[in-house]
Amino acid sequence: MSVERQLHKFGGSSLADPECYRRVVNILKEYSKQDDLIVVSAAGKTTNRLIEFIDGLHKDGRLAHEALQELKKFQFDLIEQLLEGEDKDNLLAQLNDEFKLLGELTAPLSEAEQACVLGHGESWSSRLLAALLNQNKLAARAQDSRIFLRAEVATQPEVDRGASYPLLKEILAQHAHHRVVITGFMAQDSQGQTVLLGRNGSDYSATVIGALAEVSRVTIWSDVAGVYSADPRLVADACLLPLLRLDEASELARLAAPVLHSRTLQPVAQSTMDCHLRCSYEPESGSTRIERVLASGRGAKIISSLNEVLIIELHYSSGHDFLRQSKETIASLTRAQLEPLAFEVQDDQHCLRLTYTSEIVGGAMRYLQDTATEAELKLKEGYSMVAAVGAGVTKNPNHCYGFYQQLKTAPVEFICESSSGLSLVAVLRKTDTDALVQGVHKQLFQAQKRIAIALCGKGNIGSSWLSLFAEQKLELEKRRGMNFELVAIIDSQTYWFNPQGIDATKANAQFETEAIAYQPGEWIEQLGAIQGYDDAVVLDVTASQELAESYIDIAEQGMHLISANKVAGSASSEYYHQVQDAFAKINRHWLYNATVGAGLPINHTVRDLRESGDDIVALSGIFSGTLSWLFQQYDGSIPFAELLDLAWQQGLTEPDPRHDLDGSDVMRKLVILARESGLELEPEAVKVESLVPDELTELSLDDFLDNGHILSELLAERLKKAQREDKVLRYVARLEKNGKATVGVEALSREHALANLLPCDNIFAIESKWYKDNPLVIRGPGAGREVTAGAIQSDLNLLSSQL
Repeated sequence: MSVERQLHKFGGSSLADPECYRRVVNILKEYSKQDDLIVVSAAGKTTNRLIEFIDGLHKDGRLAHEALQELKKFQFDLIEQLLEGEDKDNLLAQLNDEFKLLGELTAPLSEAEQACVLGHGESWSSRLLAALLNQNKLAARAQDSRIFLRAEVATQPEVDRGASYPLLKEILAQHAHHRVVITGFMAQDSQGQTVLLGRNGSDYSATVIGALAEVSRVTIWSDVAGVYSADPRLVADACLLPLLRLDEASELARLAAPVLHSRTLQPVAQSTMDCHLRCSYEPESGSTRIERVLASGRGAKIISSLNEVLIIELHYSSGHDFLRQSKETIASLTRAQLEPLAFEVQDDQHCLRLTYTSEIVGGAMRYLQDTATEAELKLKEGYSMVAAVGAGVTKNPNHCYGFYQQLKTAPVEFICESSSGLSLVAVLRKTDTDALVQGVHKQLFQAQKRIAIALCGKGNIGSSWLSLFAEQKLELEKRRGMNFELVAIIDSQTYWFNPQGIDATKANAQFETEAIAYQPGEWIEQLGAIQGYDDAVVLDVTASQELAESYIDIAEQGMHLISANKVAGSASSEYYHQVQDAFAKINRHWLYNATVGAGLPINHTVRDLRESGDDIVALSGIFSGTLSWLFQQYDGSIPFAELLDLAWQQGLTEPDPRHDLDGSDVMRKLVILARESGLELEPEAVKVESLVPDELTELSLDDFLDNGHILSELLAERLKKAQREDKVLRYVARLEKNGKATVGVEALSREHALANLLPCDNIFAIESKWYKDNPLVIRGPGAGREVTAGAIQSDLNLLSSQL
């Protein structure tokens, strides 16, 4: 027998109408092969209609007739719409004969007769699906499971595998090279009578048949994709669990969760087959695979509930060993497949309380009576149940606290911690369990963190980041499992604040109409008090001294900060450390990789070397993308001022290019890198050469640009001198371990590493204990709005991994 054979089980919801049947055929075309087994439930509400028919026979013949006629129309319509030709005629004739016999039944019906009536639904599904598969060129045979499955009547009937195995083997040999469509839910006893395997017993029959047939996998297809962290109809952000441990799945089934039924997983545990749960309506929407492992767990995974449960109370006389009797009673019930959902031992009152579903409670009562349990039995109705399921849940202090916290105002009768550590079960007087499930789910899983973002600066870099954020938002949220909302945009005088979120694609266009003026510090306080978010992040892409001086205020409001602004990182050591401490002491983050090298990971690298045990000896390089571009182009053929004007028009410089030419930007970067490398360097200790002539410092921007020839003349003389020595000019930053730091123009040989760059490139050469003879070099684009915006986004991604 091939070990590659698989079994597919389709529930009633997957066979609810003609379109569902066609969908099942397409699933089997794609996911099954010749010799696979298919187990089916009754189509749609067929079993419910048959129950109504039986009830009607015992109460009101007119109601029985109406239920039967409604069911007959439904079954006839399925055949009429799905089949053609002789197959259709044969099935209609057979169905007509069966409904005629059902119509001749009279009350009272024995248990065996009732079971036979209820089994018709599965037979009809099996015949119809087999005929439809044959019509679609998939060779199939319908098979009544009563021919080979053997079981005896009980509250929870158990299939006799020893008796069933050879009978099934014979059936499969007869149907070689066909898909065999088998009825679920039914077996036969030693007297040849129909035995139903319990309500929802089709899943159990599927896994039993799968184990007997030694299939490699059982796939249970239904109207849901698998097991969710809670009922997705109740909890909007419930998540599908792609993997579930076998013991956790079994506990969920024991607690009567609708997606997994009691006993379904027993055959899985006792065989080598896999078990998958999938949605027949959306086959590619994901699935849950039951893992055959029993590794340790960290807490709850699923919140489940039942609106209707009952309690059996056993009151023992005071003269007996109550604790021993209660343990023996529970053990006996478990052996009889009647383990309670939850129980409470009231030692002082000699009372044992057992919780059951309405389906099982009658069988449990009969069992206790039949075994002559020495206790007074009382059955009580009007209870609900909420459970948290997952390996280790009873040992997870946060989950235990959260579970009890959500239930503190609910009408709790008792809470039961399973001895296996797989569940916490609360039994309550009848209440709204929907609200409790939502509350417990949110408390335990905090399904998705919400992060508020405020952007300071909407110029070149800010606008580029808005475009990048709009493009990357969904991917970032998917990757991190968080929700990121832009809630504020701030410029130097006005701000736009919207707690519900700002559409980044429309932000620039709408800012002028939405923004209002603000008082100093107003937006920081408002953002710090925002409701409905777990964290807030400020992005500073300005060069504002005033904003940099507000960093401690931002920290004190409990917010995170990402900076492209170099002012705070290169301020006095005193203020720099005050800012660091302000964020660190409240466990908030200040990230500033974008302050040096645009998108290059220079800050990360220097910090990582130092924290890994290396010792930075010297740093050098070209730290300004703007000055890199200017000096790479500057060969004397075009005056320097004309190149500067061109770079300014292309957006490669600051709005006032003197902020690039005066060396302050490079100085700030050098100070930041020095601090990252572990050196204490004050800004005033850096020797900086400014390229802005004194007479042009105080002029307006227009006047400065109009008088650029003065700058051109000064640099032209230095270029001629360098060219006579076959050298080029570059604007270089240098730092030595003794604290000597310089920023200025240097004449370098054409072969020098710092001389050969692409325009706008930055280069950083790191000499250290580990990289002494051969410095570690990082080079790449060091200017441009896109790469700087990318560095901000990179830090946002890094921050989200730390939250």
